[in-house]
Amino acid sequence: QVHLVESGGGLVQPGGSLRLSCAASGSIFSPNVMGWYRQAPGKQRELVAYITSGGSTNYADSVEGRFTISRDNAKNTVSLQMNTLKPEDTAVYYCNYRRWSAGPIDYWGQGTQVTVSS
Repeated sequence: QVHLVESGGGLVQPGGSLRLSCAASGSIFSPNVMGWYRQAPGKQRELVAYITSGGSTNYADSVEGRFTISRDNAKNTVSLQMNTLKPEDTAVYYCNYRRWSAGPIDYWGQGTQVTVSS
């Protein structure tokens, strides 16, 4: 089992910045992928960004150039630096840990609310 704890959400004005962090504990194996997803009211959960244990990253087109994902493998943490936030970034953000064992196995954090509003 893997336990994920997120922190760093909140209310920010358009154009502002927030940093989300997620700490993983439990049975951590490599290789793995850690990432962030988000779900806005009435919408499906969508990928925001992910980073592999080797450091490769991928971003949704909507956040490319504004968000930066990073990780510390020694501490089993992943962070998401969000800059130039827009109202459409408002959502619950979920940390994800994925490993493989005859198929993908996903673990999720409890979610943290990010609200971008003036």
